[in-house]
Amino acid sequence: MIRDYPPLPEYRLHPGTTYRRPTQYLPERVTLESPAVDCMTDFRQVTAVTVDPDSTIDQANQRMIEHGVRLLLAVNPFNIVLGIITATDILGEKPMQTVQERGIRRSEIRVEDIMTPHDRLDVLNLEDVLAAKVGNIVSTMKKAGRQHALAVDTNDGRQTVRGLFSASRIALQLGVPVQTTEVARTFAEIEAAISR
Repeated sequence: MIRDYPPLPEYRLHPGTTYRRPTQYLPERVTLESPAVDCMTDFRQVTAVTVDPDSTIDQANQRMIEHGVRLLLAVNPFNIVLGIITATDILGEKPMQTVQERGIRRSEIRVEDIMTPHDRLDVLNLEDVLAAKVGNIVSTMKKAGRQHALAVDTNDGRQTVRGLFSASRIALQLGVPVQTTEVARTFAEIEAAISR
């Protein structure tokens, strides 16, 4: 016998209604001894901001501004990560070099022209991250000379980007005022604050 299921009551959507987005709450303050995951943007809890590699760099920059991020994952229609592009890539020397090398206008430069392709990206293994401290991440990023680091999960030999570390976010959580995106200066500011 099939049970009779009464319909639920329906209501009108109120003007100005927003929608729920995944959120992650990271601790406001950390120390170098805090668990590394306390500084990792976890893509199970926060949606990664992506861009089509065929987008212009101006479109990518606008997307970064809209989402308040400084790194985008460049992905294909099947969500395969093809590379990353950062605000430094867009606002730095790469666009001018591309203009000079290829004889095109800046407005014609595509993300794929200046992004760091997947085969040149070094990543951290999530298992290592779960056992690490914030200090380990700072040392790793400093050694690599990078503002960002990706963490990947590996299942059956397949990698999935699981999270992102940002030197700027780490500095803020450590209580270091960051006023630049320059890697060397960010890490110098972190070291200065730690030695106080």
